[in-house]
Amino acid sequence: MAAQWSSGRLGNVAGKRIIVTGATNGVGLATARTLVGAGAQVVLAVRNTDLGAQRAREMGGSTEVVELDLADQASVRSFPDRLSGDGVDILINNAGGLSQRRSDTADGFETTLATNLLGPFALTNLLFPRIRSQIITVGSEAHKRTTLRLEDMHLRSEKWTVMGAYARSKLAVMLWGLELDRRLRAAGSPVTSQLTDPGWVSSNISNVADTPVLALAHRAIKTVGDRLANDIDQGAAPTLYCISEPIPPGSYVGVDGVMGLRGGPVLIGRSAQACDYDLASRVFAFAEKETGTSLAV
Repeated sequence: MAAQWSSGRLGNVAGKRIIVTGATNGVGLATARTLVGAGAQVVLAVRNTDLGAQRAREMGGSTEVVELDLADQASVRSFPDRLSGDGVDILINNAGGLSQRRSDTADGFETTLATNLLGPFALTNLLFPRIRSQIITVGSEAHKRTTLRLEDMHLRSEKWTVMGAYARSKLAVMLWGLELDRRLRAAGSPVTSQLTDPGWVSSNISNVADTPVLALAHRAIKTVGDRLANDIDQGAAPTLYCISEPIPPGSYVGVDGVMGLRGGPVLIGRSAQACDYDLASRVFAFAEKETGTSLAV
């Protein structure tokens, strides 16, 4: 039997400059920590810079902490100016989240969609002239459990639920990734793009509750997850796999466990809707209009 993938396959990535969004906790923290340990210069793009500085001290190595709130387009737009230096080898769009109730951001976007799609979309476009080799975006197998209505992307008419909004936002992310890869290949760009799914990870992502009932639900999910799910280092493996392995552009990397919930990183399939190039083009156009950004490839 072939040996399972391990982070040792990263080798020495000294000299690589890598941005990791959402690097203070969970999969983002594990991703950044592993990359720093392998010699990379890692930019921790985080909302809480005090916690980011603490994480950077704990990691040691070469790090930079830069504030970034993906739900706030003003923060996204100012990020490139606050980032030191000129070039970035790899952008890892890791940050994402759930919202405990339907709300709109200051930009008028549904919060889950803003955080998971529109923020990373604008960030990628704004940083693209500085990216040298790779864009890795964390999607989710949740994309297989929903459909999109382009006329109601912000769920102003359709019933809003926590997981429904999350699944729709991740399907939109998968379609953005499909069109991003197509555009990069069509232009002959040296930059590649991949999508990943960390599987079921025992992390804090389900902690979206400020009511006793939802807080209890989070504790129950976390308790089961601690026993059965991947830990955060295993959850980071699909992203790191994209860096270490010679996989095709546009690949979707998940885990090989039962129902895709737990296991080591492997290439996996996506839903039929997530392979729809026409829909992907329209999602891309929607995100361009909402954010006022475009990809200069």
